[in-house]
Amino acid sequence: MPAIRPRAAWVTGLLASAVTTSLLTGVPAHAVVGEAAKDGTFAFTAKLDIGGGQRSCSAALVEQEWLVTAASCFADNPAQGFKVAAGAPKLKTTATIGRTDLTRDGGVVANVVELVPSEGRDLVMARLDQRVTGVTPVGVGFNAVLPGEDLWVSGYGRTKDEWVPDRLHYAKFSVGTVNDTSLGLTGKSGDAVVCQGDTGGPAFRDIGGRYELVGVNGTSGQGGCFGSDESETRKGAVDTRVDDIAGWIQTVSSRNLLSRVDWKNAAYMASGYFTGNSAGAKRRMDLFVAWKDGSASIFQGADHNNPKPAFSMEHKVAPAGSYWKDARAVTAGNFTGSGSDGITVRWASGKLSTYTHVDQNGFHDEKTLAYSDTWKRARLITAGRYTANALRDDLVVVWDDGKTALYADTDTNQVSKEYQINKGDSWAAAEQITSGEFTGGSTADLVIRWSDGSASLLGNVDSTGYHGRTSIRSQQSAWKNAQILTTGSFTAAANRPNDILVRWNDGPLSYYPGVDAAGTHGEVQLVG
Repeated sequence: MPAIRPRAAWVTGLLASAVTTSLLTGVPAHAVVGEAAKDGTFAFTAKLDIGGGQRSCSAALVEQEWLVTAASCFADNPAQGFKVAAGAPKLKTTATIGRTDLTRDGGVVANVVELVPSEGRDLVMARLDQRVTGVTPVGVGFNAVLPGEDLWVSGYGRTKDEWVPDRLHYAKFSVGTVNDTSLGLTGKSGDAVVCQGDTGGPAFRDIGGRYELVGVNGTSGQGGCFGSDESETRKGAVDTRVDDIAGWIQTVSSRNLLSRVDWKNAAYMASGYFTGNSAGAKRRMDLFVAWKDGSASIFQGADHNNPKPAFSMEHKVAPAGSYWKDARAVTAGNFTGSGSDGITVRWASGKLSTYTHVDQNGFHDEKTLAYSDTWKRARLITAGRYTANALRDDLVVVWDDGKTALYADTDTNQVSKEYQINKGDSWAAAEQITSGEFTGGSTADLVIRWSDGSASLLGNVDSTGYHGRTSIRSQQSAWKNAQILTTGSFTAAANRPNDILVRWNDGPLSYYPGVDAAGTHGEVQLVG
């Protein structure tokens, strides 16, 4: 994304009346304007055409099929309230996303087919008739917005001298008052204003290039906006809060998320805290997936207060045909002690490397641990806390001859500190391996799915081996069709014992909550 420069001279404001027809010429009000956005800047901001030019609003893409905007954009008479019925919008509504210059091609044009209003707020979720690819959705922030905090505001509304702008505009505002359901905003410069057409547009944080939605444009004084009363000097704006109902937004936007995915194409899966720090985690773990076509995704863990689903949104972090097609074994863990998880990969070339930090923006700080033909023989890998190091994860490797090795603290030692842990027995029949916290011991445990479909839990693994072996799926062939196993906190935030997520050969996805030494305790199907 291009570097963001301050919004020049004018920022078009957000305003509930932005959806009304102009009193001057009868031309519908149009989207937000301010400092014209460079191509790709804040591309998650959408333009809404409601009723074929009757109304115009702005919105924000929060998931590939979902927008967040103002309910008043769809109300029969916005001046009398923002209440809107759930279901299909009364007027045909078209959304343009990812085209910050409306005179050019690119982006996605989709129809809004469903509205899900928030009770008691000028806020509505709008479902599209297609998935938007190539545009990164804005994140939804759970952290409370604070007075004095700076936010960006973007939209396609009027400017100081443009009635129907053809570019996305943006400006920086400061939070004044914070009420139960609303925020008071003041422009950081004298020209920063929210105008007609900006209603429903996003107010969001910039966290090192990652954006978090905290508000949706509602009403504004519109002082200085083109077509407003020349005597009007008020420029403040009032936005609808979304930070305190972020869980609701994620619950709605993640509806049917997993069922829209062809899980037969998943090649590798690994769980971790990629989109947020693990310290004091208040949500479920994320799920990293490398697909057979070379693309990769992160499914963000849902807030722990949401009963379902386990994941709230998908972030595409690598395109089809990328280098992920050369991955041969994948695991995730906290390799640096930072609280943010990374991914270790054994590549087809014999290279073993760790991305010490992975998030919704991609893969960062690759560190090569080994690079030789020997490592082409590393068949399975998994990461867990197996040595005295309380901060960083270790790596367990199953070789093609059935031997197994533990590599302690790969961030510090790479693969120089090796321990044999399978006590002379061959693990050649191991088909899947995953690490987790199942028995409550001082070190992590291993779960192995064997070629006959049975599964074993090896307790309290450390540099001397494992201490206790329990059959958790003793029935032969019970897990024979389990193609991929991964362990994590999927049913609650940082839950112990962990859950096991399974991708079956024919595509379904399910998990076993709270696996322990007594075995599995029921199967929950996520995708049938």
